[in-house]
Amino acid sequence: HEVSNLTLGQFVVFDLFDRAQSKRLCRFFIDDLPVYFPYDKIYPEQYSYMCDLKKALDAQGHCLLEMPSGTGKTVSLLSLIVAYMMHYAEKRKLVYCSRTVPEIEKALAELQNLMQYRESCGVKEKFLGIGLTSRKNLCLHPRVSKEKKGRSVDAKCKGLTASWIREKANTADIELCGFYEELQQADQQNLLPDGVYTLEDLRDYGREQKYCPYYLARYLIPFTDVIIYSYHYLLDPKVAELISKELSRDCIVVFDEAHNIDNVCIESLSIDITKPNLDAGARSITQLANRIEQIKQTDARKLQEEYTRLVEGLREANRNREEEVFMANPVLPDDLLKEAVPGNIRRAEHF
Repeated sequence: HEVSNLTLGQFVVFDLFDRAQSKRLCRFFIDDLPVYFPYDKIYPEQYSYMCDLKKALDAQGHCLLEMPSGTGKTVSLLSLIVAYMMHYAEKRKLVYCSRTVPEIEKALAELQNLMQYRESCGVKEKFLGIGLTSRKNLCLHPRVSKEKKGRSVDAKCKGLTASWIREKANTADIELCGFYEELQQADQQNLLPDGVYTLEDLRDYGREQKYCPYYLARYLIPFTDVIIYSYHYLLDPKVAELISKELSRDCIVVFDEAHNIDNVCIESLSIDITKPNLDAGARSITQLANRIEQIKQTDARKLQEEYTRLVEGLREANRNREEEVFMANPVLPDDLLKEAVPGNIRRAEHF
């Protein structure tokens, strides 16, 4: 390689000419940070973008950046943040949130290209980057993967992998997911070699090792250097509690196409209610009210019978006492009967 130093503004560019591949590669510094950029040219906008991004990381604050489409936002962002993560001792995880599966794949491809370039420049580092998407996009089970709707895939997957299903399988002939079971029995310390894996790479590795790609990616989230997934895994409280609860508070979090955040939040916390939903709810409430009334009547009758037997026993033992007049009419008042109804029944009636 021929190396020449070119001063450009506030940074130094090292032009490396790779004769084997006949292309020019570059590395430059922002302050003391060496940044590897996997293309032979860098736009001034990209450099300015990275300078502002480094200031935000140094300050451990928030940063809102905007660039026109097609100017290389993703590669600029990944080049700077990966360089920052690998250069400084306090290594932090990058959580990269995108909106759609194609955008996740694009970001993973850029990250894969960047890490291959860093390796070609002689940078040796231990690094793991993966993507995560829904079961529908990662499932390998021959029957479940044929389902067209994501909810159907989720439901059938849980029917094969849930803990209570697996417990029943010990004593009964119940179908389980072979890919999930194989993953459970694998060495948890060596599930996936270092590298950057696209969604298709994860599927291929799952086929090869007989591992479930979806649960493999979920298990590896605490151990990855970069995780790229959907907004929902971080913004939706129900999903985040399952997927992202083990992420540390010092993670570097990036929202790509951040103008979509409000729509994602609204979608995550909204439900669609239809006329059939309301009709079914009304029928359920009627059935619940009827059942509560039956239980109340049954409990009141049992209480009255117990009280009558108690009174008969007391009458026999205390035939000559003053209470005999009262004992002759062993009837509980209504307010006492209502008070004796168990609390859970009263609460159900109020509901």
